[in-house]
Amino acid sequence: MIARIWRGVTLAEKGEQYFKYLMETGLKDYRAVPGNQGVQVLRRTYEDKTEFLLISLWESYEAIRAFAGDDLERAVYYSKDKEFLLELEPKVTHYELATSL
Repeated sequence: MIARIWRGVTLAEKGEQYFKYLMETGLKDYRAVPGNQGVQVLRRTYEDKTEFLLISLWESYEAIRAFAGDDLERAVYYSKDKEFLLELEPKVTHYELATSL
């Protein structure tokens, strides 16, 4: 299993609104792709920002490719992400799951 990790930061005042937007776009799309094994959303607010860390689980790199395209490390963004995010990080990170206890 492969974990795909993406990070995004928004202003704290937009945090809840962005979370709802994530649910309607990226999270919904993750779950619709065959081979997606789920996604976890971690959120923390500090100073005046809210950071989101998404860990999506995939059965294979081929399944990730069905979601992200041929450049597996390229982050996928949606039309309104620029309205929320302070920066559009260009890359995501992948890890092979060694164990789950």
